[in-house]
Amino acid sequence: MVVKLYYDAMSQPSRALLIFLRSNAKIIPVEEVPVALRKGEHLSKDFANVNPFKKVPAIDNDGFKLAESVSILRYLCRTFPVADHWYPKDSQKQARVDEYMAWQHLNLRAFGSMYFRTKIINPMMGLPVNEDNLKTFGKQLDDVLGVIENIWLKENPFIAGKELSVADLLATTELEQPGMAGYDVYKGHPKIAAYVSAVKAKLQPHYDDAHVFVYKLQAKAKL
Repeated sequence: MVVKLYYDAMSQPSRALLIFLRSNAKIIPVEEVPVALRKGEHLSKDFANVNPFKKVPAIDNDGFKLAESVSILRYLCRTFPVADHWYPKDSQKQARVDEYMAWQHLNLRAFGSMYFRTKIINPMMGLPVNEDNLKTFGKQLDDVLGVIENIWLKENPFIAGKELSVADLLATTELEQPGMAGYDVYKGHPKIAAYVSAVKAKLQPHYDDAHVFVYKLQAKAKL
């Protein structure tokens, strides 16, 4: 049951799946299929046959095609005998993972993505940086980071409890994104800094491998 992963490492959820599949390579046979968003490869007719929404990530598991990172992570955890901590079978522990995955779309993912898009993607498309929007998204992102520290990480070392889960893959890859636009998510947020370090330590070398290009852009943004 080979899983083809269609991804672009510039995409946060793509990186989350890339790390997950590489961490479970002995359990889940995977074929990595890069899709270059910057070249518009996700808009091709061939890719539309994999994902009609024309977005990454997406998978093809022996003919079963699936889009949306949260759905893909749940499917993989149900289908393959991965360690229980990724997506616990215990109903309450699983609900905590689901709770974060539902929350993140309109919070960390939304504001982090919009800050990145406003500062980086829009200029690449020939659009000027809207400084008012950038300031607004920055304020909203800072508010969300406070919520992560004071609610999600208030009593536990990881997002959904005492153990690493797929929620942490989604959280950390999103936390990395604003850094490419010069936004330091760690400034004034020591819990987040410690949290990301802990997740990285558990997922090496796959975490850093998935972020090679991201780190280059982060370093450039600091110059």
